[in-house]
Amino acid sequence: MAIRILGTGSYVPPKVLSNKDLEAMGLDTTDEWIVQRTGVSERRMAAPDVTTADLAKEASLKALEAAGMTPADVELIIVATITPDTCCPSAANWLQAKINAPQAVTFDVAAACSGFIFALNVASQYLMTGAYRNVLVVASEVMTRTLNWKDRTTCILWGDGAGAALLSSGENGHELLSTHIHTDGENGQDLLLPGGGSKTTPICHESVDKGLHYLNMIEANVSFRVAVRHFIDSVKEAAQHNGTGIRDIDWIIPHQANLRMFQYMAKTLDIPIERFYFTLYKYGNISSASCAITLDEAVRAGAVKKGNLICMPVFGGGLTWGSAMIRW
Repeated sequence: MAIRILGTGSYVPPKVLSNKDLEAMGLDTTDEWIVQRTGVSERRMAAPDVTTADLAKEASLKALEAAGMTPADVELIIVATITPDTCCPSAANWLQAKINAPQAVTFDVAAACSGFIFALNVASQYLMTGAYRNVLVVASEVMTRTLNWKDRTTCILWGDGAGAALLSSGENGHELLSTHIHTDGENGQDLLLPGGGSKTTPICHESVDKGLHYLNMIEANVSFRVAVRHFIDSVKEAAQHNGTGIRDIDWIIPHQANLRMFQYMAKTLDIPIERFYFTLYKYGNISSASCAITLDEAVRAGAVKKGNLICMPVFGGGLTWGSAMIRW
């Protein structure tokens, strides 16, 4: 049974936060320093009253429109996020109400920056069993609310936004050839949000004073090397599984982590950097939503053509990593 992508959508908040804005905030950094080390020039920031589900709604409606469907056609909604509106209920529950799809079953998937691919994998299982016919997969994050704006190692990287895809089983649409997902819980401490869970003190003055509710990157250089290795391995795994050469891949649409990572990937895999599609420079890292947004933008820009082979490698906290391969 073939799994098909019938339509994609994305949304980013209108507010732009540039590197120059970060300089003006008194952060010990410069536009040149950030661009050289990350490739990020600006990012988007949600308004204070905008939630993860609000961003997800906008992306979802665009994906439904592209698929020629309505919320009434959706039977299952999966939201990938590490910044849900509330711990309970899930962001998917809030999204269901916002798009008026009461018939749909809803739940969240938490796999950090790999969340969209993990959610595609989960959706595929439901579609292959025939339990559901139409599944809305959304990755949505408000990462700017997890940041310590005095920590230049983290706050320069992240932004807000959402991406979505409508999946179905059948003969029409773009084929999701494969998904592969992996985790390494033993090294999950290298990139984490330590506060808010049962492992730490509940939210209180003490936990806030300790900065436990900020995103932390431990040993960034180590994480960089590990991420690059898993990005490369994920592309190789997807190509091998589908019986194709790496140079036969038309587009690599990765999780938008760091430009230097992808320059190293291109060199190691011996493929032109021009085959990588980037939104990193204008949106930063939007965790699970990055590759979903980038896929939609590549499609709507006309860069992705019928028949193109697309590989989407991802890596995130958890540790999590994996890939999706799509024949457009």
